[in-house]
Amino acid sequence: MVKKYGIVIISHSADLAYSVHQIIQEVARDVAITHAGGTDDGKIGTSFEKVSTAFETNEADHIYAFYDLGSAKMNIETIMEISDKEILLFDVPILEGAYATAAQLQMDESIAVINKNLETIIVK
Repeated sequence: MVKKYGIVIISHSADLAYSVHQIIQEVARDVAITHAGGTDDGKIGTSFEKVSTAFETNEADHIYAFYDLGSAKMNIETIMEISDKEILLFDVPILEGAYATAAQLQMDESIAVINKNLETIIVK
């Protein structure tokens, strides 16, 4: 069963990406969630291959993407250009944005409301 909306977490730290995934999964058991973090050799940073895989393996056709720092965002933006999936990217704190979105997706909140809520927490 393909899930319409999902979440991808991208971090410079594999541990952070995994931990955010674990936290949001507690409130969103039915939401497709994937994550990627760290470099290919296990260090702090990002890996385009890992980021790409996180999006490819997510069962959803429409994905909310959350990230921690600049190069993680750049990887997401590159995926946005080449992916067939719709990727929704908001500049919000990674945990708060992902958690609020996951909870709202779990309760079948409208996408318009979710997007409006994310726009209100954008960091300027």
